[in-house]
Amino acid sequence: MRKPLLLILIIAVMSCKSETKKSETPPEEEKETSLMAGSDTLIYPEEKYFKNIRQITFGGDNAEAYWSWDDKQMIFQSNNEDWGLNCDQMFLMNIEENFKDKRPPMVSTGMGRTTCAYFLPDNKSYVYGSTHLKGKDCPEVPLRKNGNYVWPVYDSFDIFVADLDGNITAQLTNEKGYDAEATVSPKGDKIVFTSDRSGDLELYTMNLDGSDVKQITDDLGYDGGAFFSPDGTKLIFRASRPKTPEEIKKYTDLLADGLVEPTEMELFICNADGSDLRQLTFLGNANWSPFFHPSGEKILFSSNYEAEKGFPFNLYLIDLDGKNLERVTHGETFDAFPVFSNDGKYLAFSSNRNNGGTRDTNLFIAEWQE
Repeated sequence: MRKPLLLILIIAVMSCKSETKKSETPPEEEKETSLMAGSDTLIYPEEKYFKNIRQITFGGDNAEAYWSWDDKQMIFQSNNEDWGLNCDQMFLMNIEENFKDKRPPMVSTGMGRTTCAYFLPDNKSYVYGSTHLKGKDCPEVPLRKNGNYVWPVYDSFDIFVADLDGNITAQLTNEKGYDAEATVSPKGDKIVFTSDRSGDLELYTMNLDGSDVKQITDDLGYDGGAFFSPDGTKLIFRASRPKTPEEIKKYTDLLADGLVEPTEMELFICNADGSDLRQLTFLGNANWSPFFHPSGEKILFSSNYEAEKGFPFNLYLIDLDGKNLERVTHGETFDAFPVFSNDGKYLAFSSNRNNGGTRDTNLFIAEWQE
C-alpha cells in the first residue's frame, strides 16, 4: 500500500535469480565501530552511496521499515511463513539486530492484513493500517484482472494507534472504505494518509488524534505512498493519472471492484496543505516509494522506467525540480522502499539481493555516504 508486499510478490514471480557482487572493502574499514557488522558482501561495485550494508531479514517478504524518532528501533511488515504468518503483520526490531536465527516480536494483532506502520513522536506507539475489524483471516490477494497486474484496495482497512506491546490504544479512522498508508510529519503534528472516502483515492491529513481531517488532493487517479519533507512543509507521493476516456473507465471500473493497476505511476510533489501541486517525474512505467533525501533537496525513489519487461526496479535520486536523475542501486531484480534514518546516516530498504535465487525480499540497512 506503499505497497503491502504485492508488488514485491509480482517482481518475485517474474524473477528467476538475484545475483550480487562482492565489493572490495579495505581491512581498516571492516574494523570500524559502526552500526554495520562484518565485511561488505552485498554491495554492487557501482553503488557509491553505500559505505557498508547489513542484511536484517532472511526469508519471506519484508518491507516498509520505518525508524523510531531516536533511530534506535524500526517497525516493519513481513509475511514470513517461517514466522507462522499467512499475510503481512507488524514487527519491532532494535537497530543492531538481525533475524537470521530468530523472530522479532510481533506488535500487530495477528488478525487480518496490516500495512504501513509509522512511529509516533513519543517512540512508544505507532500508527498502522489493518483489516482486523472485518475478520481475523487474511483477505484474498488478487494479482491479476483481465491479464493485468493489480493491487487490492481493501475497504476494510482503517488506521489504528498501538503501543509497542501490540495493544491498540486508538482508532483514527472509521469512514466507510479504504483508509491506510499513514505516515507522520517530522514536525510531529500531522499524519498524511490515503482514503477513498470521496469516491477516489486521495491524500488527506489529520492531527495525531485523528481530528481536523483535510483533503489534500482531488485529481482523478490513485494518490498514495506520501511522505513529508524533513521540515514538514512538503509532501512527495506517487500517483496514477488516467486521461483518456478508455483510461478513465478502466481506472474507475477497477476501483469499483477495490482494485488498482500499479504499472503506470509518476511522482508528484506539493506543499503540506496541497497547494503548489506539480508532477516531478515523467519517466513512464512505475515510479513509486519516494522518500526525501535528508537535505530536503532531493527525492530517493524506486523505478522500473529503464526496464522492458517490468523489472528490474532500482533506486534513483532526483532533484526537486525534476533534474539530475541519478541511479543509486544496480540490482538485477528489485530494490524499493528506501527510508533514511532521522540523522541521515543510514538508509533502510528492501531488496531481492542475496536471496539465493528464491523469491524472498529482505530488509537491508546501508551506511550512506556522499
